[in-house]
Amino acid sequence: MKKVLLGFVAVLIVFEVLSYVEHGLILRSVYETSRNLFRPDMDSLMWIYQVLMVVGAFFFSFIFSKGYEKKGIGEGVRYGLYMGIWLSLGMAYGTYAMMAIPYSLALQWFIYGIITYIIAGIVLALVFGSKAKAEVKP
Repeated sequence: MKKVLLGFVAVLIVFEVLSYVEHGLILRSVYETSRNLFRPDMDSLMWIYQVLMVVGAFFFSFIFSKGYEKKGIGEGVRYGLYMGIWLSLGMAYGTYAMMAIPYSLALQWFIYGIITYIIAGIVLALVFGSKAKAEVKP
């Protein structure tokens, strides 16, 4: 459970930093020009997004721990890719189907989401360690 909690904290940091890069820097101008498409009280509801990020980071780490095979960074990349496609596809294109957002925004959400989950998967693989490290006894 110690590695799950450590992984959770590491993944939460990755999610927070990359969320800021994606939404606060890269997509800021898109959001400013599309402000009329979003809730007028969206800023006051961002705490919900933070709660979702905490819960998501925990379960991302917890699920990884249940299938962990000690195969190193490649395992983290694979896990991040699978989870990224699954979660980002629904979020990006589900939102596109329900809101009049530009297609380019949905595509960017999808791509950046996959990148974020791959990086988070790599971080988990590093936290959990590889087979070679696990077999070395002090």
